[in-house]
Amino acid sequence: QVQLVESGGGLVQAGGSLTLSCAASGSILGIPMGWYRQVPRKQRELVAHISSDGITTFGDSVKGRFSISRDDAKNTLWLHMDNLKPEDPAVYSCNEARCSGSGCSALPWGQGTHVPVSS
Repeated sequence: QVQLVESGGGLVQAGGSLTLSCAASGSILGIPMGWYRQVPRKQRELVAHISSDGITTFGDSVKGRFSISRDDAKNTLWLHMDNLKPEDPAVYSCNEARCSGSGCSALPWGQGTHVPVSS
């Protein structure tokens, strides 16, 4: 089964930028992928989605500030975050995101990468 390893998190100042990476142990070709974030006591939130052919969509809270990209040849996904805000701190994780009205599919979750934001 494909394993996912996120990296790139770390403390960043509000207004700053950060790029997260997600390395998959197997092929992500043809698989819709997403970046999620989770804060304690809240449900995991899908913040960015990229289809298998590169179409991107974003949650309202990050639209215009975050971008998502993928390189299927490298089995890698990225999340670039600009203008980070005090409400953005979370553990960020990547996963497949075959989504329908009843939710999104998911592989076993990786450790995620923590993004704290200082004000």
